[in-house]
Amino acid sequence: MYLEFCDFSAAKLRRPNDGNKDIEETVRSIIEDVKARGDRALRDYALRFDGSSLDSLYVTEEEFEEAERLVPDRLKAAILHAMRNIRRFHESQKREGELVETEKGVRCWRKIVPISRIGLYIPGGTAPLFSTVLMLAVPAMVAGCRDIVLATPAKNGVVNPAILYAASVSGVHSVLKVGGAQAIAAFAYGTESIEKRDKIFGPGNSYVTEAKRLVSSDCAIDMLAGPSEVMVIADRTTNPRFAAADLLSQAEHGKDSQVILAIRAEKKEEALEIYSSIEKAIGEELERIGRHEYMLPSLSHSYAFPLYSDAEVIDSINSYAPEHLIISTKNPAEILEGVENAGSVFLGAYTPESAGDYASGTNHTLPTSGWASSSSGVSVDSFIKKITVQEIDRSGLERLGMTIQTLAEAEGLEAHSYAVKVRLSDDN
Repeated sequence: MYLEFCDFSAAKLRRPNDGNKDIEETVRSIIEDVKARGDRALRDYALRFDGSSLDSLYVTEEEFEEAERLVPDRLKAAILHAMRNIRRFHESQKREGELVETEKGVRCWRKIVPISRIGLYIPGGTAPLFSTVLMLAVPAMVAGCRDIVLATPAKNGVVNPAILYAASVSGVHSVLKVGGAQAIAAFAYGTESIEKRDKIFGPGNSYVTEAKRLVSSDCAIDMLAGPSEVMVIADRTTNPRFAAADLLSQAEHGKDSQVILAIRAEKKEEALEIYSSIEKAIGEELERIGRHEYMLPSLSHSYAFPLYSDAEVIDSINSYAPEHLIISTKNPAEILEGVENAGSVFLGAYTPESAGDYASGTNHTLPTSGWASSSSGVSVDSFIKKITVQEIDRSGLERLGMTIQTLAEAEGLEAHSYAVKVRLSDDN
């Protein structure tokens, strides 16, 4: 048995937690060290954690050129193809602030301004996430951010070539050979060679996530991204091999990932039949795919359960608020109508979650751990500010003035009222 089969219950849908209470203390000490010793601390941590003795904290032009030579042409073409789709989707999100005349002589609008200094964090752990470079750098460029710095660990002094190539083609201005909580601290507070960032983006392990949490009162962050997760909605029409492949594609992200299989059926016997076919397919696919050391622990805290109506399906989705939601049923569009809480949704048999992870164009930096109930994934909006502007002529203030004065005086704020009264006096 790979997925435990049980009745739906909120208690069964708690996210896995590594329970390490020492992380906060460790991360806090790293942050304080970087604040105190700056570049010297970053070099010490690079040597300690990554085996990198760094003369320069930044990737050199020669290293960028060498990386481009090392990346195979087939991978370059795939990166460029994905980047085109990501740019096309995110360019559709650009909006100008619409001017609204709330009443004659009173004009209001929003000025859209890109956030200036952006810090992107790219993990360097079990897989080189060059796709995340595209997912973060492309919308930042579309938004018009003027200063984009990427940080990623360099193993023995070398950054993964595909990460450097993706950074180069997607508009990153410079790359730091720094990883972990120390990179987040450098972004949040600055060092001798790193200018403080206005906002930090990117996923990471529990130490990186804790660092983002701790610095978030001093520097904006995108979100606190936890372990990856997927919820697959299946019924009798679902191809078991497709469902198994989707479940395993999330399970391989890490031992703390979670996958959920919700089975739409009329009776429990039917649900068990569907479950058995998908379990069998999981076993067969595991024989074809590696990374079992990540998949099997992930499956051990994952679940399958039956649901006996579309209303129950929708309720389970909105209760769990999955990062990724795959609706692979006879009526995916009808179920989508009721979905309120999900990071990214994949409809139909031929829409694997990996399409969104890489190349369909949507962003794969998404809310996890139930945060999809109140948060969205990364988009162009994540990289901009919206400043409200109003412009009122004298006739507009004459129409609005008495209302402002009445409200201000009722709150006891006489100076607010006077700021209107003085403008409308006969002396002006």
